[in-house]
Formats: sequence, structure tokens, C-alpha cells
Amino acid sequence: MSSRKNQLRGRTAARAIGTVFAAAILLASPARAQVASSAQSPSQPRAISLDQAVRTAEAQSEAIRIARAGVQRAEGQQYQARSLRLPQLGASASYTRTLASQFSSVGGPAVDTTKPAPPPTPCDQYLLDATATTAERLAGLEDASRCALGNNPFSSFGSLGFGAKNQYNAGLSFSQNLFAGGRISAQNAVANAGRRTADIELAAQRAQLRLDVTQAYFDAALADRLVALAESSAVQTDKVLKQTQLARTVGNVSEFELLRAQVSSANQRPIVIQRQSDREVAYLRLKQLLNLPLDSPVQLTTIVDDPAATNSALEAAGIASDTAAADRATVRQAAEAIDAQRGLLKVAKAQRFPTLALTSAYGKVAFPLSGLPGSGDFRTNWTVAIASQFPLFTGGRIKGEQMVAEANVREARARYDQLREFAALDSRVTINNLLQAGAAWQASQGTAEQASRAYSIAEVRYREGISTQLELNDARILLEQAVANRALAARNLQVARVKLALLPDLPLQTTGTTQAQAQSQASTQQQSQQSSQQTQAAQQTQQSTTGIPPQ
Repeated sequence: MSSRKNQLRGRTAARAIGTVFAAAILLASPARAQVASSAQSPSQPRAISLDQAVRTAEAQSEAIRIARAGVQRAEGQQYQARSLRLPQLGASASYTRTLASQFSSVGGPAVDTTKPAPPPTPCDQYLLDATATTAERLAGLEDASRCALGNNPFSSFGSLGFGAKNQYNAGLSFSQNLFAGGRISAQNAVANAGRRTADIELAAQRAQLRLDVTQAYFDAALADRLVALAESSAVQTDKVLKQTQLARTVGNVSEFELLRAQVSSANQRPIVIQRQSDREVAYLRLKQLLNLPLDSPVQLTTIVDDPAATNSALEAAGIASDTAAADRATVRQAAEAIDAQRGLLKVAKAQRFPTLALTSAYGKVAFPLSGLPGSGDFRTNWTVAIASQFPLFTGGRIKGEQMVAEANVREARARYDQLREFAALDSRVTINNLLQAGAAWQASQGTAEQASRAYSIAEVRYREGISTQLELNDARILLEQAVANRALAARNLQVARVKLALLPDLPLQTTGTTQAQAQSQASTQQQSQQSSQQTQAAQQTQQSTTGIPPQ
């Protein structure tokens, strides 16, 4: 009688355990599982939906800030190239103090120009004393001056500033390019291509960030669900172990059944630990993308396998026409690289043509004997010139630069064809992944329902004593796998749908394109540097031909 009561008690407990376990697996929610740090932190977890995560990542992303800096750099290069078409106007002012001059030794020893000096001998004999009349003294001064001029033929140039100790200069310079052999137009084309490339790169970084955040978010949500499944399975195996130990005590089960229950319970603990570790890594990756403190608790509000959201995503995931290879961001950047290289080739060829520029300089100069100059001390210099430069012999430099530019154009065209092939392959792979994820999601719905039904039957059979613990464990494992596969299929479907929607702006993901894409970006940077250097060189040449002539 006692044995019969124990057997009934065990079957009743088994029924309760099976019912609780099935409900726990089918209704497990990500809210049950949080990161380990959230359990230790006294602060409330921060609730984040998928849309909030995307907006937060875009506001904090370093990659987007770098891309925006690239856009600003390209805009600055446009200003540099455009400035070559416009006139250049500059102002200058200077003061020069002469400490020693070669003109001080002409005609005798140096003279102090700060005060009038008496005429040298014999010219001083014409100077009369105070007893002479005013007319006689003026006539003597004129004779002394003419005498001094005869002794020093260079003394009449003193008013022109030769050897002057003080010199003031102020002036304006003007220049305008009239003809440059097409170099200016080519440099503007290169700068415009660089700006379009930078805009494409900014859009690509935004699309890539949105895809990365979506993938990391659903990875974390999937990790929550897998932890919940593992913990529910661990609870069920522990309860089965306790029930088996009780039945073994009263002698209703064999030692083999007890050992099997102990092994099943022990094997479930490493699975729980692994799932918790995977969840921690997934949350750290998400926090890193959102630029959140790694030890701050986070709670996800978007469920990974929400049937309504997943079915809506499946219906909206149509194959759009913008999956053409020519519309991909990387291919468009390669096309802009071809335009930039063509512009640099025109710049190299333009070096064979003469340049023509109009220049003008207007300046004021003064040579006061002491102190600051007065308004009447300034003299005017104003020049207008047309300057032309023509290379006669460069030792092969121009031809070498032209050969390099032609090779860069051919390389850019080949790289464009290569990236276009990779883009076509990547588009097909993305479409295939979406179709696979959709089929897996639809198949997982029936599989999960069948697994749940099979577990219910196994629980009844075990309760009635017509099946073994092995059959119940197999049904439990199959149910756990079906629910996990359903969550994984939902995650893959959401990620594949977002990737297809962002495909035109996404960088290529196909294996083998990483090196080609890196080389293309390096080539684009080299083009920008070459264009900037050539623009600076043209401006320096222009400034050197428009400066104020030395006084």
C-alpha cells in the first residue's frame, strides 16, 4: 500500500514538472535573463528598443564622425581647387632697419644721416661766417652744394633710399590665371569626385552601423532566450533527479535510472554556464556599439522571436530592384575613383602647355632719416605684368608623371570591374540568405508546435509508467532545440531583411573583397593628397609671381 502511494506521488510530481517545463520553454521571455552585472548593480536596467539602439549608435559612432571629417576634408579640397579660377588679392606691410650697407663706402666715409653734415674740404671754403649778408651766405651754400656734388657723383641718389637706415613698405598684389592648359578644370573635377566619394562613404558607414547594431541587438536577444531555455532545462533535470532519488529510496526505480538522472542534471550545468558567458559577450558587443559603460545594466525591449514582428518583417522583405551591382556604394566609389584618376591624368598632360597669368603690384615706400615717415615721404610703385611659363626640358619628369597617371586610370577601371563582380555576388548571397531565413522561420513554427505536442505525450507516457526517463529526456531536448531554432530563425530573418534594405549603401561583405576595397580606399586617399599637393604648388607658384618687387 505504501509503495502504491509513493508511485502515485511520483507520477503526480512528474506531471507537474512536465507542465511547468513546457510552459517555461514556450513562454520564456528575454526579460528573465539580464547580464550578470545588472544583477549586481543596484541601479535599474536601462530599457532599450531596437530603434533607440540605432539612434544612440549613430549619435555616438566614431566611424560616422570619421566619415563626416572626410566629407569636410573633401569640401575643403573643393574650395582649394575652385580658388584657382578666381583672382587672388593680397596685402603686405614691412619695416626694414639697415645696419650696414654697401652704399655707405661710396664717395668717402659713412655719413650720419640723422643731422646735416658740413661739406668736405675744399668745399667748406664757400661757407661764410655770420658777418656776411644773407644773400652772400645763400650763394656760398649753393656753391658748397655744387662742389659736394662734383666730389660725390652718387650723392644725388640719396633720396632714392640707397643705404637708407629706415625703410617702410606697404602694398597690394593681384593675380589672375588666364590659361593653364586645362589643369585648373582637371583639379576641380578631381576635387568634385573626392567630395562625392566622401558622401558615399558617410552613407555607407551609417548603413553598416545600422546593420551592426541590428545584428548585435538580436544576438543579445537570442542569447537571452538561449539562457532562459538552458536554465529551464536545468530546473527540469534537477526536479527529475529529486523525483528519481525519492523513487529510488522507496525502491520503485533502479540504480541505472538514478545514475542517468544524475548525469543528465550534471551535464546541464556546463550548458547554462556557456549560455550565460555567450550572453555576456553579446551584451558587451552591443554596449560597445552604443558607447555605453560596459558595466551598466541593459534590458532589451524588442523580442527576438515575436511572431507579429517577424511575420511583418517576412511580408515586407521583398526583393527590391536596387540590388543591382552598379548601385552598390563600393562600386559607386570605384566609379568616382576612375573620374578622379582621369582628372589627374589631365593635370599631368597639362604640364606640357604654357601657363598665362595677369599680375599687378601696387606699393608705397618711404625712407625717412629718423623716426616715423610723414605723409609726404611715401613714394608710389605700381606695376602690371603678364607672366607666362613654358617647360623646355624637365629630364623626363612630365612623361613619367603622365605614365603613372595612365597606369592609375587603367588600375581604377580594372578595380571597378572587379568590385562590380563582387557586388553582384554579394547581392545574390544576401537574397539567398533572406529566402533561407524566411523558409527556416516558417518551418520552425510547425516544428516547435510538434515538439511541444511530443513532449506532452512523453510526459503522459512517463506518468502512466509506460515509458522511461530516456524517452522523456529526448522529448525535452527536442523541444528545447525546436524553440532555439525558432528564435535563431527569427534573428536571421530580421538581420537579413535589414541587410537587404540597406544593401545599396552597404560595403561589400563577400569574402575576397576586403583587400580590393582597402586598396581602392588607399588609392582614393592618394588621389586626394596628390590633388591637394598640386593645388598648393599652383598657389605657391602664383604667389611667387605676384609678390611686390623689392624696393
